Amino acid sequence: MIHINWKKTAIATIDALLAVYLALAVTSFNKPDRTGVVCRRCNITIADDNTNGFLKADDVTRILKSSGLMPTNKQAGKISTRNIEEKLKSMAFVKTAQCFMAENGDVTINITQRLPLLRIKSETGDDYYIDERGGVMPNSNYVSDLIIATGRINRRYATEYLMPLAGAIMGNELWNNLFEQIHVTEEMGIELVPRVGDHIVFIGSLPTARTAAERALAINKMLGTKLTRLEKFYRHGLSKTGWNRYDYINLEFDNQIICHKRRQARNTATESTDNTGVAPAEAETTAPQKKEPEAAAKAAKKEEAARKENKRTEKTEKRKDTKGKDSKPREKEKAAGSKNKAKGKTK
Repeated sequence: MIHINWKKTAIATIDALLAVYLALAVTSFNKPDRTGVVCRRCNITIADDNTNGFLKADDVTRILKSSGLMPTNKQAGKISTRNIEEKLKSMAFVKTAQCFMAENGDVTINITQRLPLLRIKSETGDDYYIDERGGVMPNSNYVSDLIIATGRINRRYATEYLMPLAGAIMGNELWNNLFEQIHVTEEMGIELVPRVGDHIVFIGSLPTARTAAERALAINKMLGTKLTRLEKFYRHGLSKTGWNRYDYINLEFDNQIICHKRRQARNTATESTDNTGVAPAEAETTAPQKKEPEAAAKAAKKEEAARKENKRTEKTEKRKDTKGKDSKPREKEKAAGSKNKAKGKTK
């Protein structure tokens, strides 16, 4: 049977508690009282403020002043770092916020912001941003060099399809510098508007998948295939014919590029192409406006229909003229034959 010396155990426990108390007491006595220290400086650091972010240090200062939380010229006892953090975290463009005070009363604020990836301006009037994680950010007065997506767009399509599309474009230096707008047609096709040249690039509908990872991979693969073909066409085709020769470039189908000529560049020749895109197959259309890319296809259909109708009218008129000319000699022959018959009867 084990014998426990309760007296020694109690003394050891009391000694341990006394040591902890003395340590805390010494620490508290050595710690200076900061309640009367005045904050003379507030250091605000924002990560990624030189990229596509919206927030600047001046914006944070203005928000803290308007809410009465700006720590400058306040005593340390009247400054709540937790309230400052909570206020900053409630802002739409802030991802994380940390606030702490130094011994001399100076306050430091570190902020990481949500980076917008794409701006959405749908045909229904919605105007918002999508960040790198697919979150929706409200519209603001800030100006940023982002790709703009227009047309038939809802929030689900924007986050599940347009976000990985914009990510793939921005992930490639050439494509990111080339394109400035994405337009979604009524048939959910994708039109890309480049910064160089006055034409529209149509790539077709985006592939679907069950998971976000599979969908992003499929979109990236599709975009890589089509835009690699477009790059070859730019290098070997438009570099020779001119950037303003065509107003609509269709990459929907594999191993071919279909181009619509601009009105002033039209001729009667028809060219064919292979997957290099050096000599594109051409069709007639009118030049669309960049703000309304669908006008190109609609104008092409209307003009093609009008041209065919004119040709039908011309052919019909020619046939009528031919029939009229042929009928006059026949009438003369009939008249001459009837005269001869009359003379024969008279004899």
